[in-house]
Amino acid sequence: MADIKKIDLQYLKEAAKEPVNFWGLAGFAVAAAFIPSVIPLGLALVAEGLYLATIPSSSLYRRLVNQRQRRQLYEMRRRQREKLIDTFDPREREAVLYLKWLKKQIFENYTKFTGAKDVPANIQSLEQRWEDFVDLLDVYRRRKNHLRSINKQAVANQLAQAERSVENAPDDRARRIQQANVEILKRRLAAFGELERSVKLVEGQLQSIENFFGLVNDQVVTLPTPERVSALDFEQLSDSIAMTKQMLEDTSDVMGTLDEHNRQAGNYDLLMSKQ
Repeated sequence: MADIKKIDLQYLKEAAKEPVNFWGLAGFAVAAAFIPSVIPLGLALVAEGLYLATIPSSSLYRRLVNQRQRRQLYEMRRRQREKLIDTFDPREREAVLYLKWLKKQIFENYTKFTGAKDVPANIQSLEQRWEDFVDLLDVYRRRKNHLRSINKQAVANQLAQAERSVENAPDDRARRIQQANVEILKRRLAAFGELERSVKLVEGQLQSIENFFGLVNDQVVTLPTPERVSALDFEQLSDSIAMTKQMLEDTSDVMGTLDEHNRQAGNYDLLMSKQ
């Protein structure tokens, strides 16, 4: 019930903000200013009540509102993604823009060579796969840059030294202190390993997306039949990307560990949370 009320309130607010409602109220206000009577005000209240009682509950109006909100969300995401692409280095931008161009070519070639009027849903899904490519490339470059900032060998040397200090500790107190340092360094090395594996996995996923776009384009150009194009496993790529994103979410704690190390070392410009 609470969800229904919330949804109804959403459409009510949208209806109240519509230009037709604003200009209708403005018209009654002008009439009230020139007519020394409460009739225009009364008519305005009645009209507004009828408007708000009928329009927000109309299924047609709700579809229009939902479509408008989807367009607004799409435009917001598009602008955010364009800003993100602007932060990429030239080589990364080239890869993104090439894939965007190839996606457009696939759409055009499909209608051209198959004679179809519309692009099917599986081909249209390449739009989402391109967005996935941009998002994954952003994660890849940030994590790879983070790896470059880390001297893994230096940490390994510190660990070896700490382990020797444990063996040569003069008393239990010193041994406990050095053992705590050993555990911290082991966790750091483990975090580095997790980060390296995630970078390799994302790199492979990016290559899979690029290769799949090329495969679809080859299929559309050389064997342009809807049946052959539909036979390509679009769903497999989608599932693979979903698993990669889940892996990245699961390893987010690793990035927190490395952030803490950089804070302690004073490397605030390398914090992943700021990138």
